[in-house]
Formats: sequence, structure tokens, C-alpha cells
Amino acid sequence: MRVWAVANQKGGVGKTTTSIALAGLLADAGKRVVVVDLDPHGSMTSYFGHDPDTLEHSCFDLFQHSGGVPSDLPKQLLLQTSHERISLLPSSTALATLERQSPGKSGLGLVIAKSLAQLWQDYDHAVIDSPPLLGVLMVNALAASQQLVIPVQTEFLAVKGLERMINTLAMINRSRQQALPYTIVPTLFDRRTQASMGTLRVLRNTYPEHLWPAYIPVDTRLRDASRAGLVPSNFDSNSRGVIAYRALLKHLLSQQIAAQVA
Repeated sequence: MRVWAVANQKGGVGKTTTSIALAGLLADAGKRVVVVDLDPHGSMTSYFGHDPDTLEHSCFDLFQHSGGVPSDLPKQLLLQTSHERISLLPSSTALATLERQSPGKSGLGLVIAKSLAQLWQDYDHAVIDSPPLLGVLMVNALAASQQLVIPVQTEFLAVKGLERMINTLAMINRSRQQALPYTIVPTLFDRRTQASMGTLRVLRNTYPEHLWPAYIPVDTRLRDASRAGLVPSNFDSNSRGVIAYRALLKHLLSQQIAAQVA
């Protein structure tokens, strides 16, 4: 299994859309994919038709076992999605209480890594949708992942959020045996606006080594896919957004292969 996390410490940058679009394209290619919703807002969970406010069981359950995650629990929590090759580890609003519970508890940072290890043989890829806050949930996402995708909305305030995310990553890397590779993905790009053009220029000048050279455009078909509860590639495979995400996936897979060779 390859584990990717999608994270940024700023909300509204396209994390959930990016997670679902990439998962959908992987599944379209025949891969078995598990998506993990670690955001207490539960946007990914809602996308696939489940209500994070009323779910009795969710990722929250994984954090409630001091002796380690029971071996059969992650599989029991899985829910179906609109794509036959995508399973969901759902979020619930109870995840928002974890920060209050975490003081004094040891090992909370590796709960998701240990949970995915129990699904290792059942899936080819895991894609984790992270919350926009530095805390135990984001730490779990980064600790579990082998590759990080950082969506950045092409507007100037989002660049500040990226700076915080890079600082967080540096902190996490100090506790990892190996630095976590990451790719910055410009999102919600609109070439008609000076903000988008200027922000893209800043990103290219500041992060040339880690920036995906293309961008995800503003595309209402992505929003329409969300309303329909379908992965974007199943809703409109030829939309501008899907074409861009297809190129991004190709880039990420080529990076993955290069890292394995190295």
C-alpha cells in the first residue's frame, strides 16, 4: 500500500476535492483505494453521502484503545462509497474532542499508521484528508504517509498558510527516520485574476523544487461532482479539473517511482 496525505494548515484550498479526485483516478485505473477522513468537519464523509454528525462509529473509535488498535477494528469501520473500488474510513464530529483527550495519552500520533497497517494487504493506496489545524490528527496523517500533497489556493493569504505547513513539516521530519517528500499543488487557479497569476509566480519563485509546475483550475464541474456524490472522473471525465488532476496523478506516480529507485 502507498499512503498519501493531503494537508494544509489553511482551509478552503481544495484538500477534500484533491483527495477524492486522486482517489477516483487511482480507482478508475483498477487500484483498490481506502480514503481516510481525519477532518472533524467531515467534508469527505459528507461527499460520499454519510452524515458525520450522526455516525455511531468513525475514525474516532481508533483513538479510544490505550492498548493499541484492535486488529479487526479498521476493517469494521469501513463504509462504501459511490465508487466500487473506494472504501471510506469516515470522520465524525467527535474527532474535534481528541485534542482535549490527548494530554497524558501516549502513542496517539501513530494510531492511523497502525490502523492502515492492518489494511495493508487489502488496498493498493490510501489517501488521507487532513484537518487544517496542527494537532494530533494532522500529526497522525503526516506520520502515516509516504508522500504529502499540499494544495495551495492561488491567492496571497494561502501562501502564508503554506509557510506554516512547511514549518510544521520540518518539525515532523525531525521525528521521522526519513524526510517526508512533498508536492505543492496550486489550486483554484483563475488566469483572469491578478491574484492567481501573482500567487502562481510567487510559488514558482519560492518553491521551485517542490512545486508541481501546472495547476488545478477553477472548474464548476468539480462542485457539481461533489453535489452528485461522485468522484469527479465519474461525473465528467473530460472536465478541465479532471484533466488537470489526471496530470497531477501522473506526476505523483512518477515521483513515487523515482523515490523507489533512489
